[in-house]
Amino acid sequence: MVTFVSGVDTDAGKSIATGWIARRLMSAGRRVVTQKLVQTGNAGLSEDILLHRSMMGCGLLPEDEDRTTMPEIYTYPCSPHLAARIDGRPVSLARIDAATARLDARYDEVLLEGAGGLMVPLTDDLLTIDFVAARGYPMIFVTGGILGSISHTLLAFEAMERRSIRVARVVYNLWPGRKDRVIDDESRVYLRREAAKRFPDALWEELPIL
Repeated sequence: MVTFVSGVDTDAGKSIATGWIARRLMSAGRRVVTQKLVQTGNAGLSEDILLHRSMMGCGLLPEDEDRTTMPEIYTYPCSPHLAARIDGRPVSLARIDAATARLDARYDEVLLEGAGGLMVPLTDDLLTIDFVAARGYPMIFVTGGILGSISHTLLAFEAMERRSIRVARVVYNLWPGRKDRVIDDESRVYLRREAAKRFPDALWEELPIL
């Protein structure tokens, strides 16, 4: 089963959440692998995949060595459509889909982490959210309690509702800790209520300070 991991923005904590959920699924006896949709700002191995493996408590997998888990890597740290233009190599959706299919055939759970936020363009003509909707992937959505997160999260909720994306989990990221507990505490209560109203079947989970 393939589940997509996205969030409100680049710093939402998607990679931490992906590794955290992967480890918990492994502890429950599931065969789990993570994949990075597109990695930018790297010249070698995906730094996000390396973080996942560290959190999962395992070394590199054979699928990491042959780049199945990181089928598209670009050097410039920006959105995929721009990184691809800078490197002179378009994002290959076919390569990504083929890699995901190979992983899905080998593992019980594939956590496919996106690049940046939910609406980041993969190509000049395709947003991440539309990539997910076209493939029918359920969503793990990561948010948090910084100033502005309520507005950003509600906009994302509406965009997912409009595209009939099934939200499997909403992860409220407490890491690395907030200086303003007033905003954080209110955001948690407000967003949990909204998530329950809009996506009643979704799990609400809180990513602790690790």
